[in-house]
Amino acid sequence: MADAVLAAAGSDRPAASGGEGGVFSKTGFAWAWFEAARNPYYILIVIYVFAPYFARDIVGADILASGQLEGLSPEAAAAAAGAEGQAMVASLSKWAGLVAAFTAPFLGAAFDRGLRRKPLLLVCLSLISLISISLWWAIPGPEGFSTGTLMLLLIIAYVAYAYSEVSHNSMLPDAARLDALPAISGLALALGNAVATVMFIGLVVFFALPDAIGWPAPQALFGIDTSQYEQFRIAGPICGVWMLLSMWLFFANGRDTGVKGTSAVRAIREGAIGVFRTVRQAAHHKEAFKFLIARMLYADGMAALLMMGAVYVSLFLGWNLIELTIYAIWASAWAVAGGIFGGWLDQKMGPKNALVLELIAIVLILFFGLSITKDSALFGLIPNQQVWDVPFFSGTSDLLYLVQGALIAVFATANISSSRSMLVHVAPAHMRGEFFGLYAIAGTVTVWLGPLMVEQFTRASGDQRIGMSAIAILFFLGLAVLLTIKRETPAAKAL
Repeated sequence: MADAVLAAAGSDRPAASGGEGGVFSKTGFAWAWFEAARNPYYILIVIYVFAPYFARDIVGADILASGQLEGLSPEAAAAAAGAEGQAMVASLSKWAGLVAAFTAPFLGAAFDRGLRRKPLLLVCLSLISLISISLWWAIPGPEGFSTGTLMLLLIIAYVAYAYSEVSHNSMLPDAARLDALPAISGLALALGNAVATVMFIGLVVFFALPDAIGWPAPQALFGIDTSQYEQFRIAGPICGVWMLLSMWLFFANGRDTGVKGTSAVRAIREGAIGVFRTVRQAAHHKEAFKFLIARMLYADGMAALLMMGAVYVSLFLGWNLIELTIYAIWASAWAVAGGIFGGWLDQKMGPKNALVLELIAIVLILFFGLSITKDSALFGLIPNQQVWDVPFFSGTSDLLYLVQGALIAVFATANISSSRSMLVHVAPAHMRGEFFGLYAIAGTVTVWLGPLMVEQFTRASGDQRIGMSAIAILFFLGLAVLLTIKRETPAAKAL
C-alpha cells in the first residue's frame, strides 16, 4: 500500500530517512532545546504578560480615554472596555492565523522535496526576536507605537512563529528513533515551560514585588519605571535576547534532512502541487486526514483558550501583573509536568486514547474556570470568601482559579505532545513533511477560527464569559471526529 501511494503521489521526494538515538542523543536533545529557545516568547508575550497588557492598558485605556463610553457607570465602562480589549486580541490572532493557514502547508510539502529547514528557521527566529525586542516601545498614548503598528508587528511575529512550528515539527521524525519521539516531544515542551518559569520568577522578584510591597528591594530593580508600564514591556526584550543567545544549540546539532542547493522556488511550487494532489487523494490516507480534521477543530479551541485565558482573567477577575505573573509561573511549572505526563500517557495508552482523555478533561476544566467570578465559584454554589490576609490570592475564587490553571496547563501541554505523536503514527512515512504542513492548518487555523468565535460571541453578547464559552464547541467537534479514527494506516506502520 505504501508503495502504491508513493507511485500515485509522484517520485519527486527524497526518501524518508528516519532518526537514530534516544531522548538525550545529540539530535534528539537539540530538537527539544529549540522549544526552550522559542516557547518563552509564546508563553510570555502571546499568553500571560504582553497580551493582557495590550488588551487592558493599550486597547482598553484608549477606549476609555476616547469618551466612547461616557454615560456608563465606572463598572459598566470597565466591562465594556475589557470586552473590546478581549475582542481586539482575538481579532489580531484571527488575521495572523488566516495568513499562516493558507501558506504554511506548502512549506511542509516543500520540505518533502528537499528544501532545508534551518535557513527558514533562522530567518523566523531572528524576526521574532527583533519584534519581541521592539515591544519595549509599546507605550500607551502618543509616545510609543500606535495600536495599528503593534498589531502589525504582532501579526508578523505570529506568522513567523507558525512557520517555525511547521519547520521544527517536520524535523521530529528524524530527530531520534520512533519509540523515543513521544518522550522527546514531551521533553521539548517541558524545557520551554521551564525556561519561561525562570523568566516569570525574574519578573516578579525584580520588578513586580518591589513595586507592590517593597520586597526584596524598595523599588523595581535596574531602573525599571512601573509608572510607564516597563514591568510589562521588558518581557519583550527578555524573550528576544534569550532567543538570539540560546538558539545556537539547535542550529549546531539539529538534524536537517533537506538537500543543500535545493531551489526554494521549485520546491515550494512542486510542494503546492503535491498538497493539492494529496488532498484530492485523501481516500488513500483516510485516517490521517480524519486526524487532521479533528486536530483542526480542537486545536482551534486549544490555542484560543491558551491565548485568551490570561486576557480573560486579567479583565474579568481584575488580576494585576503580580497575580498574572504568579499565575503564569504556577501554570508554566505545571506545564513542565504536563509535557512529561503527555509522553508517558502516549506510551501507556497510545496517542489516540491519550487525546480523548485529554480533550474530555480540558472541556470540564474550561467550564469550571468560567464558573468562577469575583463573587463566587461553580456558578454561585461556592461564595467567594477571604481565606487569609495576604495581598494576593486571598479569596476562594482566586485559589480555585489557580487550581483551574494548573489542570489546564497539564492537560493542554499533554495534548500538544500527544497530537504531534499521533501524526507521526498516522502520516505516511514518505510524506511526513507534507502532512506536518497540513497539520499546520490545524495549528494555524487555531489562530483565527477560535479567536474569531471568541471575538464574535464577546461582541454580540457584551459578556466575556459567553465569549470564552464558544471555545467548547470546537473541543466537542474535534473530539467527535477523533473518535471515528479506527486504526493506523499501513503506510504509518512502515515507519
